[in-house]
Amino acid sequence: MNKIKLFLVAATVLIGASSASAQKIGYISVDNVVYLMPEIGKIDTALQRYQADSLNPQFNYLVSEYNRKDSSVNTKDSVRLAAAVRAQVRQEMEGLAYQIQNWQSYVQQAMQAKQNRLLEPVYRKVFNAIQSVAKDNGYTHVLNKEALLVAPPGDDMLLLVAKRLGINLPAGGPQAGPTGTAPASGTQKIKVEDNKTKIKTKG
Repeated sequence: MNKIKLFLVAATVLIGASSASAQKIGYISVDNVVYLMPEIGKIDTALQRYQADSLNPQFNYLVSEYNRKDSSVNTKDSVRLAAAVRAQVRQEMEGLAYQIQNWQSYVQQAMQAKQNRLLEPVYRKVFNAIQSVAKDNGYTHVLNKEALLVAPPGDDMLLLVAKRLGINLPAGGPQAGPTGTAPASGTQKIKVEDNKTKIKTKG
Protein backbone atom coordinates (compact mmCIF):
# COMPACT_ATOMS: atom_id res chain seq x y z
CA MET A 1 0.00 0.00 0.00
CA ASN A 2 2.82 2.40 0.86
CA LYS A 3 4.47 1.81 -2.52
CA ILE A 4 1.23 2.55 -4.33
CA LYS A 5 0.90 5.81 -2.42
CA LEU A 6 4.45 6.66 -3.40
CA PHE A 7 3.53 6.21 -7.06
CA LEU A 8 0.63 8.61 -6.65
CA VAL A 9 2.77 11.16 -4.85
CA ALA A 10 5.52 10.78 -7.41
CA ALA A 11 3.09 11.78 -10.16
CA THR A 12 2.64 15.15 -8.45
CA VAL A 13 6.28 16.08 -8.03
CA LEU A 14 8.89 17.49 -10.34
CA ILE A 15 9.70 15.34 -13.37
CA GLY A 16 12.94 16.20 -15.14
CA ALA A 17 14.90 19.40 -14.85
CA SER A 18 12.56 22.36 -14.30
CA SER A 19 13.17 25.93 -15.25
CA ALA A 20 11.49 28.79 -13.43
CA SER A 21 11.32 30.74 -16.67
CA ALA A 22 9.87 27.96 -18.84
CA GLN A 23 7.61 25.55 -17.05
CA LYS A 24 5.22 23.23 -18.81
CA ILE A 25 2.58 21.78 -16.53
CA GLY A 26 0.49 18.71 -17.27
CA TYR A 27 -1.99 16.71 -15.26
CA ILE A 28 -3.52 13.26 -15.41
CA SER A 29 -5.90 11.03 -13.48
CA VAL A 30 -3.66 8.16 -12.44
CA ASP A 31 -6.62 6.10 -11.22
CA ASN A 32 -8.42 6.43 -14.56
CA VAL A 33 -5.36 5.22 -16.45
CA VAL A 34 -4.95 2.25 -14.12
CA TYR A 35 -8.64 1.35 -14.45
CA LEU A 36 -8.26 1.28 -18.25
CA MET A 37 -5.31 -1.12 -18.14
CA PRO A 38 -6.09 -4.61 -19.49
CA GLU A 39 -4.53 -6.17 -16.39
CA ILE A 40 -7.45 -4.96 -14.25
CA GLY A 41 -9.81 -7.68 -15.51
CA LYS A 42 -7.24 -10.35 -14.70
CA ILE A 43 -6.71 -8.87 -11.24
CA ASP A 44 -10.44 -8.96 -10.53
CA THR A 45 -10.54 -12.63 -11.57
CA ALA A 46 -7.49 -13.41 -9.44
CA LEU A 47 -9.11 -11.79 -6.40
CA GLN A 48 -12.30 -13.78 -6.84
CA ARG A 49 -10.25 -16.98 -7.14
CA TYR A 50 -8.25 -16.03 -4.04
CA GLN A 51 -11.43 -15.65 -2.03
CA ALA A 52 -12.97 -18.86 -3.36
CA ASP A 53 -9.87 -21.05 -3.12
CA SER A 54 -8.20 -19.64 -0.01
CA LEU A 55 -10.39 -17.47 2.20
CA ASN A 56 -13.64 -19.41 1.99
CA PRO A 57 -11.97 -22.77 2.85
CA GLN A 58 -10.34 -21.09 5.86
CA PHE A 59 -13.73 -19.93 7.06
CA ASN A 60 -15.27 -23.38 6.59
CA TYR A 61 -12.40 -24.92 8.56
CA LEU A 62 -12.93 -22.51 11.46
CA VAL A 63 -16.63 -23.34 11.60
CA SER A 64 -16.05 -27.09 11.42
CA GLU A 65 -13.41 -26.90 14.17
CA TYR A 66 -15.75 -24.89 16.38
CA ASN A 67 -18.56 -27.40 15.89
CA ARG A 68 -16.23 -30.35 16.50
CA LYS A 69 -14.95 -28.90 19.76
CA ASP A 70 -18.45 -27.90 20.78
CA SER A 71 -19.59 -31.52 20.36
CA SER A 72 -16.65 -32.81 22.36
CA VAL A 73 -17.45 -30.76 25.47
CA ASN A 74 -21.24 -30.39 25.31
CA THR A 75 -22.49 -33.93 24.94
CA LYS A 76 -23.10 -36.71 27.41
CA ASP A 77 -19.75 -38.27 26.56
CA SER A 78 -17.94 -35.09 27.53
CA VAL A 79 -18.17 -36.07 31.22
CA ARG A 80 -15.41 -38.56 30.51
CA LEU A 81 -13.01 -35.69 29.81
CA ALA A 82 -10.98 -34.23 32.63
CA ALA A 83 -12.11 -30.83 33.85
CA ALA A 84 -8.81 -29.29 32.72
CA VAL A 85 -9.27 -30.67 29.21
CA ARG A 86 -12.82 -29.32 28.97
CA ALA A 87 -11.60 -25.91 30.12
CA GLN A 88 -8.85 -25.94 27.48
CA VAL A 89 -11.29 -26.88 24.71
CA ARG A 90 -13.73 -24.14 25.75
CA GLN A 91 -10.90 -21.63 25.69
CA GLU A 92 -10.01 -22.74 22.16
CA MET A 93 -13.68 -22.39 21.20
CA GLU A 94 -13.68 -18.79 22.38
CA GLY A 95 -10.74 -18.07 20.07
CA LEU A 96 -12.50 -19.73 17.13
CA ALA A 97 -15.74 -17.89 17.87
CA TYR A 98 -13.89 -14.58 17.86
CA GLN A 99 -12.31 -15.32 14.47
CA ILE A 100 -15.66 -16.36 13.00
CA GLN A 101 -17.52 -13.34 14.32
CA ASN A 102 -14.82 -11.01 12.97
CA TRP A 103 -14.31 -12.90 9.73
CA GLN A 104 -15.73 -10.22 7.45
CA SER A 105 -13.21 -7.68 8.73
CA TYR A 106 -10.39 -10.16 8.19
CA VAL A 107 -11.58 -10.91 4.65
CA GLN A 108 -11.65 -7.23 3.74
CA GLN A 109 -8.13 -6.71 5.05
CA ALA A 110 -6.81 -9.81 3.29
CA MET A 111 -8.47 -8.87 0.00
CA GLN A 112 -7.15 -5.32 0.22
CA ALA A 113 -3.60 -6.54 0.85
CA LYS A 114 -3.85 -9.01 -2.05
CA GLN A 115 -5.27 -6.34 -4.33
CA ASN A 116 -2.47 -3.91 -3.48
CA ARG A 117 0.16 -6.53 -4.30
CA LEU A 118 -1.47 -7.25 -7.66
CA LEU A 119 -1.90 -3.56 -8.51
CA GLU A 120 1.64 -2.53 -7.63
CA PRO A 121 3.22 -3.53 -10.99
CA VAL A 122 0.33 -1.89 -12.86
CA TYR A 123 0.93 1.40 -11.06
CA ARG A 124 4.63 1.12 -11.75
CA LYS A 125 3.94 0.59 -15.45
CA VAL A 126 1.61 3.61 -15.57
CA PHE A 127 4.08 5.78 -13.67
CA ASN A 128 6.91 4.85 -16.04
CA ALA A 129 4.70 5.77 -19.00
CA ILE A 130 3.89 9.14 -17.42
CA GLN A 131 7.59 9.81 -16.93
CA SER A 132 8.36 8.92 -20.54
CA VAL A 133 5.53 11.07 -21.93
CA ALA A 134 6.56 13.98 -19.73
CA LYS A 135 10.17 13.75 -20.90
CA ASP A 136 9.29 13.39 -24.58
CA ASN A 137 6.83 16.30 -24.52
CA GLY A 138 8.80 18.70 -22.35
CA TYR A 139 6.61 18.69 -19.25
CA THR A 140 8.45 19.96 -16.20
CA HIS A 141 5.63 19.15 -13.77
CA VAL A 142 2.91 16.49 -13.84
CA LEU A 143 0.11 16.72 -11.30
CA ASN A 144 -2.31 14.02 -10.23
CA LYS A 145 -5.76 15.30 -11.18
CA GLU A 146 -7.51 13.88 -8.07
CA ALA A 147 -5.19 15.86 -5.79
CA LEU A 148 -6.19 19.23 -7.27
CA LEU A 149 -8.99 21.48 -6.09
CA VAL A 150 -8.06 24.09 -8.66
CA ALA A 151 -5.98 23.04 -11.64
CA PRO A 152 -3.43 25.46 -13.05
CA PRO A 153 -3.31 25.98 -16.81
CA GLY A 154 -1.93 22.81 -18.28
CA ASP A 155 -2.50 19.83 -20.48
CA ASP A 156 -4.40 16.66 -19.73
CA MET A 157 -1.90 13.95 -20.60
CA LEU A 158 -4.41 11.08 -20.64
CA LEU A 159 -4.44 10.63 -24.42
CA LEU A 160 -0.64 10.70 -24.65
CA VAL A 161 -0.15 8.22 -21.79
CA ALA A 162 -2.89 5.91 -23.09
CA LYS A 163 -1.20 5.89 -26.49
CA ARG A 164 2.17 5.13 -24.89
CA LEU A 165 0.62 2.21 -22.99
CA GLY A 166 -1.27 0.95 -26.05
CA ILE A 167 -4.71 1.13 -24.43
CA ASN A 168 -7.89 2.31 -26.12
CA LEU A 169 -10.08 4.92 -24.47
CA PRO A 170 -13.81 4.11 -24.34
CA ALA A 171 -16.16 6.05 -26.58
CA GLY A 172 -17.26 9.30 -24.97
CA GLY A 173 -14.11 9.61 -22.88
CA PRO A 174 -12.70 7.60 -19.98
CA GLN A 175 -14.97 6.48 -17.20
CA ALA A 176 -13.89 6.72 -13.60
CA GLY A 177 -14.98 3.21 -12.72
CA PRO A 178 -17.91 0.79 -12.61
CA THR A 179 -19.68 2.85 -9.96
CA GLY A 180 -18.95 6.22 -11.58
CA THR A 181 -16.20 7.19 -9.16
CA ALA A 182 -12.51 6.55 -9.34
CA PRO A 183 -11.30 3.74 -7.05
CA ALA A 184 -9.89 5.21 -3.84
CA SER A 185 -6.11 5.10 -3.49
CA GLY A 186 -5.78 3.35 -6.80
CA THR A 187 -7.98 0.41 -5.96
CA GLN A 188 -11.18 -0.96 -7.39
CA LYS A 189 -14.13 -1.81 -5.23
CA ILE A 190 -14.15 -5.55 -4.76
CA LYS A 191 -17.35 -7.29 -3.77
CA VAL A 192 -16.73 -9.56 -0.82
CA GLU A 193 -19.36 -12.12 -0.07
CA ASP A 194 -20.40 -12.16 3.55
CA ASN A 195 -19.94 -15.41 5.45
CA LYS A 196 -22.24 -15.25 8.44
CA THR A 197 -22.49 -17.89 11.11
CA LYS A 198 -24.25 -17.60 14.41
CA ILE A 199 -22.19 -18.80 17.34
CA LYS A 200 -23.92 -20.03 20.40
CA THR A 201 -21.54 -20.17 23.33
CA LYS A 202 -22.41 -22.68 25.94
CA GLY A 203 -21.25 -22.34 29.48
